[in-house]
Amino acid sequence: MGGEIFRDPWGIPHLRAQSANGLAYAQGRVTALDRAWQLEVERHRAQGTSASFLGPEALPWDLFVRRARLADTARRCWTGLRRTDPGTAEWVRAYVAGVNEGLARAGGTAPAPEFARVGLRPGRWEPWTPLAVWLSTHILFAGFPAKLWREHITAHLGADAVGLFASDGPGTSGSNGWLVTGERTVTGHAVIAGDPHRFIEDPGVYQQIRLACPEFDVVGLAVPGVPGIAHFGHTGTVAWAITNAMADYQDLYRERLRRTGAGVEALGPDGRWHRAARHTETVEVAGGEPVEVEVVETDRGPVVIGGPEGLDDGVPEPGEPPLAIALRHPPRVTGDLGFGALLPLLRARRAADVDRAVDLWAEPVNVVMAADTEGGTLHRVAGRVPVRSEAGRIRPVPAWEPGHEWRGWHEPPRAGLTDGVAVMANQRGPAAPLGVEFAPPHRADRITALLARRARWSAADMSALHMDTHLASAAPLLDLLAALDGPGGPGAAGDGADVSASAAGSGVPDPGGPAAAPGLPPLGAPAAALRDRLLRWNRRMDADSTDAALFAAVRSAVVRRLAAHPAFAAAATPPPYPEVFRPWLALAPRIGHALEHLLSAGDLFGVDRPAVVRAALEEVAARPPAGTWGDTHRLAPWRALPPTAPYDEPGLSGDHDCVLCTSPVPGLTDLAARGPAARYVWDLADRQDSRWVVPLGASGVPGSPHHRDQQALWLAGDLAPVLTDWAQLTKETDV
Repeated sequence: MGGEIFRDPWGIPHLRAQSANGLAYAQGRVTALDRAWQLEVERHRAQGTSASFLGPEALPWDLFVRRARLADTARRCWTGLRRTDPGTAEWVRAYVAGVNEGLARAGGTAPAPEFARVGLRPGRWEPWTPLAVWLSTHILFAGFPAKLWREHITAHLGADAVGLFASDGPGTSGSNGWLVTGERTVTGHAVIAGDPHRFIEDPGVYQQIRLACPEFDVVGLAVPGVPGIAHFGHTGTVAWAITNAMADYQDLYRERLRRTGAGVEALGPDGRWHRAARHTETVEVAGGEPVEVEVVETDRGPVVIGGPEGLDDGVPEPGEPPLAIALRHPPRVTGDLGFGALLPLLRARRAADVDRAVDLWAEPVNVVMAADTEGGTLHRVAGRVPVRSEAGRIRPVPAWEPGHEWRGWHEPPRAGLTDGVAVMANQRGPAAPLGVEFAPPHRADRITALLARRARWSAADMSALHMDTHLASAAPLLDLLAALDGPGGPGAAGDGADVSASAAGSGVPDPGGPAAAPGLPPLGAPAAALRDRLLRWNRRMDADSTDAALFAAVRSAVVRRLAAHPAFAAAATPPPYPEVFRPWLALAPRIGHALEHLLSAGDLFGVDRPAVVRAALEEVAARPPAGTWGDTHRLAPWRALPPTAPYDEPGLSGDHDCVLCTSPVPGLTDLAARGPAARYVWDLADRQDSRWVVPLGASGVPGSPHHRDQQALWLAGDLAPVLTDWAQLTKETDV
C-alpha cells in the first residue's frame, strides 16, 4: 500500500504512507511484527477463548467475557460503524489487513517464542476485532464491581461504611496529567505532560508510534490492536492527553428469572415476564475439561452473575429469589464504541478540533486536555454517562421495580484553567457530578503545589514532577504514632518534624479523630525509637530509603490487624461471586487503599485504632525489614505466560498516593503490578523537544534489543526524545 517503516534508536516505529488507509495498514502490520504474541493474546481475551491455550487460570476471564457478550457487542458496534461512518470503517479494515499480513509473516518466519511454548499459531483478525480489543481492555475501567462491594459492606457494616471505604480500589486505573499554558512556560507555548497508571504488562499496554501521511503527521501512544492514537498524541500544532474521569456509566440490575418451556423469562418493571435471550457456549480449557456456560440477556443487559438457579456455589437467603445480576453499559445499548473519534483526532490542528473529535467519544469516560500552538486550550470530560436513578449509581438495583431506567445522557462537563495550569489526577474535578468514588486529592494537590513553585516551566523540567515521591496520605498514621506514649513522651519527633495531618495537606477531614488509648503501658524502647524515627522521616517513598521501608511495614501491619479485627469479621468473607470480581471484594486491599479514611474518621465501629497502631509498631520494631523500600517494592509486570528465565525486576520508588504512582497493596504485598505505563511531555513550541518513555521497550519479543531498553530511562525518570526528522531515522522496509 505504498508505506514505509522507519525506526529511531529505540526501535520505535515511524510510519509514512500516501493515504490514511495505507498508513493504517502499515500500523497494523508493524504492530503484528513487533507484538504478534500480544495481539494474539488480546484477540483471544476479547473473544473469551484465552483459556484454550493459557489454561485454567484464564478461565474466569473467559467466562466473564462470554456472559457479558463482549465479542457480540463489538460486532454490533462494527455494524453500526459501517452504517454511520463508512470511511472510518474502511480505515479500520485497512488496519486489520495489515495485522493479518504481519501475523502471517511473523508466523511463517520467526514468531515470538511464546507461540511455540503453547503450540499456537497466530489466528486471523476480523474487521470487528479492534473494537473487541478496545472493549475488553476497558470494560472494567468504570469499576462496576465496586457496586457489589458497596452492597456487601452496607449489608454487614451499614451505609456509613460506604464513605469510609470510598477510594479508588485495586482494580481501577488512573493517570496524572497537567497542562501549563504559554504564559507559564519559558517558550511562550504550552506544555502537556503526564503518565497513565495501568497494570504494567509485558509487552506494554502502550505503543510509541508515529503516523505520517499527506493528511496528518502524529506522534503518540497507541493501544496495540487498535488503529490510530486515541489517548495521547501530538500533531505538531495541537497535543492532547487524557485521564480516567472516574465516572460511573455502567449499571448492575438484580434480575428475577424463571425457566419456561420456551427458555428463560425476566420480570420487568411493568410487572410482566419478558422473554430473555438465551444460548449456551463451550469454553475450551488447555489441560482441562471444556466448560459449558449459559449466556442469558434480559432487556437490561447480559447476566454476568448467577442465573435462573442463582449462583453455582451460593444458596439464596430464605425467602430470597435465586441471584442473577445483569450488566448494562453504553456500547451494548447504543451500538457505538466511539471509533468515529479516532480519525478526527489524527486530523486535528487546533484544540477546537480535538474538542469536536471527542464529542464522538463513548468509553471509557475520560477527562481530556488539549493545547495548540495558537494558545487554544481544552479541559473537558468526554464520553457517555447515562441519566438514571441515584440508587443505580451506588449499588445493584432491582430490575423489576420502575424508576431505574436510563433516561438519556449527561452533558459532558467542562472546566477552565487556574493561573495558567490545569491538573487532572482522577480527583473530584470536572467529572465530579458523574462519579461516585474518586482518587484522593493528594496527587493532584501535589502536582499543583509543585507547579506553583516556579513562574516559568520548560518541557525538560517536567520529569521532576513525574518522579515526585512525597506521600501525603501517610499523615493520619503518623499522627497516631505521634500520640503514642513512650520514652521521650508523646510525639517525640525531631526538631521541625511535621506530624499534623492537616499541615501535611492530606485532604482528609479529622472530625475529632481517634484518641490515644488510655491505660496502656509506655512503648518499649525499640518501638519508641522506631516511632521517633518515622516522625523524623521526610515522607518520601524513595527506593533507597530505609525509613520508607519501615513506614510501609508498619502500614501493612496496621492493615492486617484491622482486617483481622472482629469489627470487620462479617465483611471478611466476600459473596461467592465469580472470581473475576474478587479484587473488588477482598477486605484487606480495601482497608489498605482506604487506610487514611479509616484512621482519621471520628469512629470506626468501636475499633481502638491507637491500640492497633501501637501493636503494629511493636510488631515491626521486633522484626524490622532488613533493607530499603526498593528491596520489596519491586516491579511485577503481568505476562500471559511466565518467562522461561525470570527477570530480576527492579526496585521502585513511589507509592499509591505519590505522583510517582507505583501501587503496592498494603497488607498483602509491596510488589507493584500497577504504575506509570508510559510517560510523556508534549511541547507545543517544538515537537522535537517532546519526550516519552515506556517501562520496558518498543518490542514485545523477548531477546529483542528493544524489548527492555527503555527501562533504565523509566526507572531514572529520564525520557527519550521524540525524533521527527526523517533523516535521523533508519528505514527498515517498504510495506
